[in-house]
Amino acid sequence: MKILIIDDHVLFREGLAAIVRPQEDIEIAGMGGSVREAIELARTLKPDIILMDFNLPDGTGAEAARTILEEVPACKIIFLTMSEDDDDLFAAIRSGAKGYLMKNIHPPELVSAIRSVQSGESALSQGMTMRLMEELSRSKKRGRPAENTLTLRELDVLRAVAAGLTNQEIGNHLFISENTVKFHVHSLLAKLNLTDRKEAANFAREHGLIIKKD
Repeated sequence: MKILIIDDHVLFREGLAAIVRPQEDIEIAGMGGSVREAIELARTLKPDIILMDFNLPDGTGAEAARTILEEVPACKIIFLTMSEDDDDLFAAIRSGAKGYLMKNIHPPELVSAIRSVQSGESALSQGMTMRLMEELSRSKKRGRPAENTLTLRELDVLRAVAAGLTNQEIGNHLFISENTVKFHVHSLLAKLNLTDRKEAANFAREHGLIIKKD
């Protein structure tokens, strides 16, 4: 798998590369230190995995993740950060990231997390997992709409599905490929624990997420 490393500290980037490089199934495709570089490198290199700090000099990793996943939806993003702030964790998840790990993680655990994410699983530090579960429990009690867990692009696709647009029509409406639409539909169904487009449309109607078909 191809890995892109994004962190504004050169020494930390090199340390990550030293951990990952000996793995026979992992290739370091590139490294950068900003949101701008993350987007540009992802667009050019199309990596399988991005290891990215959450706080970068020109913005947050969540901002980078949203843009990257619109253009390279098959890419999987793991945040590697010192931030234990709940808002950062939830912003990371809403951005579409597949992992949120602390920088004090042990090297073998990091390599294992990378492989887990590549195989379709999520990777959260134990403390972050507990905080997420607590927040989901509180949200359920407050009756907070589940669409808050979706990315902005997934919300757009959900609204279009509810309006009865086909994948091709959604792609034309949002200026993305039909394959990208299929990826977003699969992702939002999984996040909302729904089985098909009909259930997704019902969910959108229940929460007032409707757009008019052109």
